[in-house]
Amino acid sequence: MGDSIRILGIDPGLRITGFGVLDKEGQKLHYVASGCIKTPDGELPKRLKVILNSLGEVIAQHQPYQVAVEKVFVNVNPQSTLLLGQARGAAICAAVLANLPVAEYTALQVKQAVVGNGHADKKQVQAMVQRLLKLSGTPSPDAADALACAICHAHSGMGLGALATKGLRMKNGRLS
Repeated sequence: MGDSIRILGIDPGLRITGFGVLDKEGQKLHYVASGCIKTPDGELPKRLKVILNSLGEVIAQHQPYQVAVEKVFVNVNPQSTLLLGQARGAAICAAVLANLPVAEYTALQVKQAVVGNGHADKKQVQAMVQRLLKLSGTPSPDAADALACAICHAHSGMGLGALATKGLRMKNGRLS
């Protein structure tokens, strides 16, 4: 595609990490790929390695220009929050190792950008992702969340007065 930006969205999870790749060309979004990385039961370091290596393969295969990752929310269970944060760290490391800029969005921001309601449920996110990207089927919840994160990032670039984000980096929540 001519002047397109490829975005990798990541929905980190220790058991299942969703990923979604799309191209943004002007104001149009084009689906490229999506899927889930499932880690086996076992020791935490091995599970984190699966996330890191698998996302590295996704990055090598699809060559994104930017990465959008969903931020961790504070869970009722502190141990779950810590584990999710470590999975998220492995995902961010995969992007950083590939020298890609990383933008971070809360679940509220992602749902607001995709559904128009920051408190939308998973089925609503899945339906809107399917509709916005003109997919023939409904993506899995984790892949849909990752694609939604990529969509949110694509729209955030448009929301800055249609400022082109190509060549810019996100640092401390600001484009520079």
